[in-house]
Amino acid sequence: MLDGRKSAILRAVVRQYIETAQPVGSSSVAARTEVNVSSATVRNEMTVLEDDGYLYQPHRSAGRVPTEKGYRHFVDNLSGDEPMSPPNVRLIAEFFNSAHGEIERMLADTSALLSSVTGTAAVVVGEATNVATFRSVQLVQLNGFLILVVAVLSNGAVLKRTIELSDEADTDVIEDAQRLLVSLVVDTSLEDLTALRVDEQSPRAELSSAALEELQVAAELEAQQFFVEGRAHIAGSFDARETVESVLGILEQQLVVVSLLKELVDSGVAVSIGSESGVARLAECSLVVAPYRLGDESAGAIAVVGPTRMNYPETLSAVAIVSRRLSNLLAED
Repeated sequence: MLDGRKSAILRAVVRQYIETAQPVGSSSVAARTEVNVSSATVRNEMTVLEDDGYLYQPHRSAGRVPTEKGYRHFVDNLSGDEPMSPPNVRLIAEFFNSAHGEIERMLADTSALLSSVTGTAAVVVGEATNVATFRSVQLVQLNGFLILVVAVLSNGAVLKRTIELSDEADTDVIEDAQRLLVSLVVDTSLEDLTALRVDEQSPRAELSSAALEELQVAAELEAQQFFVEGRAHIAGSFDARETVESVLGILEQQLVVVSLLKELVDSGVAVSIGSESGVARLAECSLVVAPYRLGDESAGAIAVVGPTRMNYPETLSAVAIVSRRLSNLLAED
């Protein structure tokens, strides 16, 4: 547990690093109004904070940079009443005062709004009400060990997933599995597909079951409304090209992102910092997440994805306000 002085110094370091992206020295911390001690005292306290894992020194002659532990202390001790910048307050108010139209368009526009307000990538996930049914299912052998599952829905959508087999399957096995799959799936809605199971005693049950599981994953993705904006902000947030490509690659993986946001929302996590997400390629990122609701039911989640040195006070306020205004707007429709 940090005492008041160390907390104030750590807050000052985090705020300045967020502003400048440069290692922070003791003299610049001492000059900030929230720190009322000498530069020598700040230097000593920063050494203690480094020893305790809240700060680190990139180079011997450089200032300090917050660690994940330092950011976590900073976030956990925010007052909760940090004001947003007036331009962002106006932008959010104007958006929701004029927002209307189909839910899909509204969610897409909300992701663009959140990206604009926070200056980084924003994700909006919605639970779609989808009554589309399966019209046809096919198993296509790409090679001896790789099967493509193709399904056509009543709304014209085509779902595709692949299965990698441990043993090579012959044509008879694939045809039998396809017939079983057709009898189970055709005329079933996306919503009802999750309840289906293959009878283990059925011929070719193993392949049919694997194909059904892949269709269930594809159906879950199809039933999600998924919008990402601000990829260009990510490109400007990191120095290393590999990091940019890694983060952008994750944002293209709908299943990974949707699963992660659901896990964070379900566990009540509002901010995930660096490695806390459990996703290695997001180790240099933080996520700020909030659910939005339609009445008493969960309708989806919104999130901001950016570097660990993101402006947490502004971002947390923006996500909270957008989540609340979006919930209120959906309740009016």
